[in-house]
Amino acid sequence: MSDDDKNKFPGENNTGHIWDDNLRELLNEPPTWWKIGFHMSWILVVVYTIIYPSWPGLTTHFKGVTGWTAMKELKEDEAALDKIRGPYEAKIKNMTAAEIMADPELSEYAVRSAKVLFGDNCAACHGSGGQGNPGFPALVDDDWLYGGTLADIQTTITGGRKGMMPAHAAMLSDAEVDKLANAIVSGKVASEPLFTEKGCIGCHGADAKGQTFMGSANLTDSIYRFTAKDQLASVKYTIKHGVNDASDPKTRNAEMPTFGGGKLSDTDIKKLAIYVHKLGGGQ
Repeated sequence: MSDDDKNKFPGENNTGHIWDDNLRELLNEPPTWWKIGFHMSWILVVVYTIIYPSWPGLTTHFKGVTGWTAMKELKEDEAALDKIRGPYEAKIKNMTAAEIMADPELSEYAVRSAKVLFGDNCAACHGSGGQGNPGFPALVDDDWLYGGTLADIQTTITGGRKGMMPAHAAMLSDAEVDKLANAIVSGKVASEPLFTEKGCIGCHGADAKGQTFMGSANLTDSIYRFTAKDQLASVKYTIKHGVNDASDPKTRNAEMPTFGGGKLSDTDIKKLAIYVHKLGGGQ
């Protein structure tokens, strides 16, 4: 054996594998805490596979000594929840939304129950707190295209909404669009002669505050359906290309889908209407 093959650290309990003169592999026992942890891990694996469903067979699998399944646990949880919710659900089933809201206990239940419904069905557009995501209406203010009463909100949720503003690019010059847009942004559009001359008054009303039966916007409150950093440019765009105008490929799209007809139950719609009304902007 050459000198290079000799173990330079013979009393150290190493493997004899040495690199760069002093880097070597030792044969020390692992720490006691590590060995305890190692043995506990495989013992826990064995115990787990005995208690819960685990090993596969040819046609089925070992179901565990407890018979536990995720679906069984889910059904048990649902049964426990239904036991609590059942009395409330039975009460509100044949009540109107107004009657439910007039009862403090039932109203509180409706709000708590509808919070989940709102998250599942409404938050994607209107935000988790009803503040409105970009391009979608806020539900926490008092600005309502189709009315903010409890009945109006329930009707909107049930049947959806799809208003229409005609595109005016072919009817107005750029100068006229600019004048109307500036008047809207300033909140003084009702006093702008073009507002009457070009027929805007027909939909938005003599005071320019909108008409709920048409879903036309209030043009005086500086609350915009389509918000933008450059709000003046956004208003000009809406005037030119309208909203939901099929004749203009650049039109803005704005539609509230329907949740009636089986998508949500009548009870869920009533609870949602109460929840939205209580967000702060209900009339």
